Amino acid sequence: MDFDALVERRGTYCSKWDEMEDLFGVPASDGLAMWTADSDYPTADCVIEALRAATDFGVFGYYRGMGLFRDAVAWWLQNRHGWTIDPTWILPTQGLGNAIAMCLDVYTQPGDNVVIFSPVYHEFALKVGRAGRKVTECPLVLNGDRYELDLDDAQSRLTGNETMLIWCSPQNPSGRIWTPAELRAVADFAERNGLTLVSDEVHHDLIYPGETFVTFDNAAPQARDRLVMLCASSKTFNLAGLKVGCMVIPDETLRGRMASRMRALDYTPSSLGVIATTAAYSPQGAAWVDAQIAHLVRNRTIFDAGMAAIPGVRSLPLQSTYLAWVDFSGTGMPFAEFQQRIAQGARIAASPGPSFGAGGETFMRFNLATQGARVEEAVTRMKAAFADLQ
Repeated sequence: MDFDALVERRGTYCSKWDEMEDLFGVPASDGLAMWTADSDYPTADCVIEALRAATDFGVFGYYRGMGLFRDAVAWWLQNRHGWTIDPTWILPTQGLGNAIAMCLDVYTQPGDNVVIFSPVYHEFALKVGRAGRKVTECPLVLNGDRYELDLDDAQSRLTGNETMLIWCSPQNPSGRIWTPAELRAVADFAERNGLTLVSDEVHHDLIYPGETFVTFDNAAPQARDRLVMLCASSKTFNLAGLKVGCMVIPDETLRGRMASRMRALDYTPSSLGVIATTAAYSPQGAAWVDAQIAHLVRNRTIFDAGMAAIPGVRSLPLQSTYLAWVDFSGTGMPFAEFQQRIAQGARIAASPGPSFGAGGETFMRFNLATQGARVEEAVTRMKAAFADLQ
């Protein structure tokens, strides 16, 4: 697979490239889209071949291949993450945005508070608000280049109205991998406060060499009676547009409540999304992911060196994900100034740090899942946009 072969996504109804001018004022003609979390290279051949076979067949009626899908997910979780599950624990969703919305619908009530640890994926807070629930925001502590938990502080922020905790593992936007001890501490916090624990692990396949990711259930099996784990092929294989994800719910009672609600909504996933994910979660898919990570390591190295060359700018060391979290506090600039330099000077659409909540005020997030030449171009533009600091 040639991850560096340029793919032109402008004009293809791609939100990442075709919305950046409206959202960020970055010219569509020559801007670089480095914001939303999808990748710019084609997915694995095994996925494309499976989809091609389905479309060549040409009949798209009712589908009953969910057993194959569940077995593939279980195989993947065992072989890539050392987590042995019963395939019946898996409930399919229309992507992980839908999964979070369903968890809010089933396990909380309007007016409830939901705990999040910020800075974190901005859609957590937005989905909580859309569902008529309220956010209890607990800031993480940035210790050098590493985010850490302060659960005593988090405890002090609770109102007594909290019923759910939405957790992000690995952490988005920083790429932090939580240790088993930290996950157990979060599990204890959830138990102490009677919280359903929803662990979004969508980035768990994008782990860099030398790092180890541990699923929440493997780290803290004592939390099974309150745990809903979310995963999907969407980030790993860039299949977000096919709208298929998974809830893995070990506890029969929690799983039964969710399954009943899904039946009431007459929910079934798209056959093409199921076919694509079944093909992805295979030995061929695993080999492609390994090659993608090697590509991301090269991109990370180029980007981090470029940011380090700009005085006052640092890119936090990534343990996982393709999302670089860049701190501009050392420049002394207010957010509006460095954001404008990035959007107007460098002509790069990046995700604004404040959208990720408390702690994101001096940051921007850059997506590195693109061709190496585009990462090099981004570095060149950033250096020029901040040239007066050098």
